[in-house]
Amino acid sequence: MGRMKQCFKCVEWKPISEFYKHKQMVDGHLGKCKDCTKRDVLANRLANIERIRESDRQRSKRPSSRARRAETVAAYYQKYPQRRKAHTAVHNAVRDRKLAKPVHCQVCGQVKRLHGHHHDYSKPLDVIWACRLCHLQLDVERRSREQGK
Repeated sequence: MGRMKQCFKCVEWKPISEFYKHKQMVDGHLGKCKDCTKRDVLANRLANIERIRESDRQRSKRPSSRARRAETVAAYYQKYPQRRKAHTAVHNAVRDRKLAKPVHCQVCGQVKRLHGHHHDYSKPLDVIWACRLCHLQLDVERRSREQGK
């Protein structure tokens, strides 16, 4: 069955794969299981949310973070030039008031920050305006359609 280890937090015996690796521990894994670790990390984040958010903001302003983000975006647009053209066309059309951006998500109807979703990048101004979560779901559906072709 494989090696088992007891979590010191929940006191359950679990497979070693349920523990994060940690070089400094005797057996090479944390003494707390992944579930307990995730719960503790979330509790700590919620208890110190303002301090952590400020730290996140400062980290994103570092030159190394900005450079890494610029490299990632450049690589993405290098790989998908048609998407860049579509994104630019939508941005310019909204800026020039040729394309109206609604207030509500066209999927769930909530008032949130909206993103333009393309079902087909060859039709750059044919977009659905969706909130972040709905946009992610639409992208998952688009990718599964593309893989099914």
